[in-house]
Amino acid sequence: MKNRTAHSTTTDNCSVVVFDFETTGMSPQYGDRVIEVGAVRLEDGRQVDQFQSLLNPQIALSHFITDLTGISDAMLTTAPDAQQVIADFHEFVGHSPLVAHNSSFDKRFLISEFERYALPVPTQFGCSMLAARRVFPQAPNHKLGTLISFLDLPCASRFHRALEDARMTAALWTRMAQQLKTDYGFDQISFSLMQKLGRISMRSAADFLQQAARKEQEGRGC
Repeated sequence: MKNRTAHSTTTDNCSVVVFDFETTGMSPQYGDRVIEVGAVRLEDGRQVDQFQSLLNPQIALSHFITDLTGISDAMLTTAPDAQQVIADFHEFVGHSPLVAHNSSFDKRFLISEFERYALPVPTQFGCSMLAARRVFPQAPNHKLGTLISFLDLPCASRFHRALEDARMTAALWTRMAQQLKTDYGFDQISFSLMQKLGRISMRSAADFLQQAARKEQEGRGC
């Protein structure tokens, strides 16, 4: 069953959609499909909207995936049609930038599913894992569960369900923005800043952030 609140149509660069997929396997290149979509919309650090649905790709699940996610073939049999869910998710995203933890994985599946149904593919992606490596280099590692524990953020009852993972990723994204404001004096943290941060070398991160903070003080913020 789809689960969402009222859709926001804002396209402000400070609004992002944080999403997560559960899938039948590791790669759409080998025929793997999405089985659950979860997403939250962040506006100025607040979760203002959400989207969640199982979907039926008409592919049997392995025991590994069922054990990992708790999602069974029986649950997918009664789930909505995959094309409709992906279309609804596409509408939910709108023109907002997208964020995921280890986004290269989810991005591959998003492109595959959107192209399957001839939907325009978004071009703006941010990765909370890459950004966290630069904001919190002292963390034991940068898996989502480790970061949630390390930063004492609210933890879901279980990992590997799409909406719960998206909510935790959104909390991490917000926490990173707060840390950058504290450490560097930013008034606002834009998506583009976080996206660029994830792409530069870790040893260049501090210089990059200091320069960006100075530019903001000169009137070039979010």
